[in-house]
Amino acid sequence: MKLKQVVAIGGMLPLAAAFSMPAKAQAPQATAPAPAAAPAVPGLTLTSPAFEDGSIIPAKFTQSVTDFVSPKLQWTNVPPNTVSFVMLAHDPDVAMDKKIGDVLHWLAFNIPGTATGLPEAVPATASLADGTVQAKNRRGLIGYLGPGAPAVGPYHHYTFELFALDTKLTLGADATRADVLAAIDGHILGKGVLMGRFHK
Repeated sequence: MKLKQVVAIGGMLPLAAAFSMPAKAQAPQATAPAPAAAPAVPGLTLTSPAFEDGSIIPAKFTQSVTDFVSPKLQWTNVPPNTVSFVMLAHDPDVAMDKKIGDVLHWLAFNIPGTATGLPEAVPATASLADGTVQAKNRRGLIGYLGPGAPAVGPYHHYTFELFALDTKLTLGADATRADVLAAIDGHILGKGVLMGRFHK
């Protein structure tokens, strides 16, 4: 009986050993390297040689003088497939007529997509030779209206906004800011902003 038990137990040893042996470690599989992230592309950038972003706007571009003119503006990093630009300048520090609207100082659209800026002293005409259209400002006059915040009170933040569009607008000089904003909705490829401060 003892011999049979030993044989029986001995017959089980190989099976037990098989269960106790560690499994073979699998070789690590080579993984493909993650694709390199595309380099960040600078956004549409609006600047002026007349004043730096956030600085004081010189008097010649404001209502401090009678014959004020528009400042020279220039832009870089234009998005691909830009067809035209819109320039909108306004004073967000006021609320007109108890409404959310503020003071519109300049609205120009259909600036050619090949343009890289606007010259100083843009003529106050409804249409320019390159096809640019200028609408009426807050005073109901065509073209640029210089900043005119009163001396009493804080500086106002006059904001120039440039929109790059994938289309040309079918609007005339009688278009309002609301008309233009509605027309560009869904066509904006990029936006650049320049802000200057002023009070008399």
